[in-house]
Amino acid sequence: MARKEVVLRLHADYCAIGIFETALLGTLAHGSGWATAARACVEAAGEIPVISFGARHVHPAISDRMEYAALIGGCAGCATPAGAALSDQKASGTMPHTLMLIYGDTVTAALAFDTHMPDSVRRIVLVDTFRDEAEESVRVARAMAGRLWGVRLDTPSELGGVTPDLVWRVRRALDSAGFDQVGIFVSGGLTPERISEFVRLECPIAGFGVGSAISGASPIDFTADIKEINGTPIAKRGRKVGIQDNPRLRKN
Repeated sequence: MARKEVVLRLHADYCAIGIFETALLGTLAHGSGWATAARACVEAAGEIPVISFGARHVHPAISDRMEYAALIGGCAGCATPAGAALSDQKASGTMPHTLMLIYGDTVTAALAFDTHMPDSVRRIVLVDTFRDEAEESVRVARAMAGRLWGVRLDTPSELGGVTPDLVWRVRRALDSAGFDQVGIFVSGGLTPERISEFVRLECPIAGFGVGSAISGASPIDFTADIKEINGTPIAKRGRKVGIQDNPRLRKN
């Protein structure tokens, strides 16, 4: 989208559409901001899928719209059922740290998750809650006997965060133990710049979970102007008079 580009044109009696002007502008502004931020993450990730994890950073009244915008921006999935439903998808997320802390052991929590969740849900287990990530990954892989799809690294910044070195260390540990089929999913403070660094170093990552880099995106300003009244071109002072052509617009 170019600066000043016309993205929506309405032909109607103003009395019929004027009441919706503010709502339309807000929808375009916030939705475009989220979608643009998602696109930046997706482009940085290349062939690696990006999942929107940002619902916890926005008010629940708009979280589904944020997730929908992230999907429009190119994310392969989102974490909330409400957001996924807007695109006829299913939510895709992983277990929370809370589950590990309640059970007191990652393996025990992983086995409980495996027991109670439907087979359609991928078994992706957090491995940074109690022990070293590489050690925990191997423990879980052994305990789940072939049912583990992947491990998620979400190491907090207090411990250095998720780094390319950590990803490679976990990969080597899994491979050495015979679990080369287990993927590595990375989340935690990801930005397009951090994603690009992982990609540049060819880190063996199966997916990225991105939160605030998408949900915290600033809205993109839009404005609504009357351009024609009863066939006569018109505009407020300082704006171009009359309807501005845009071949990218599609008539509905």
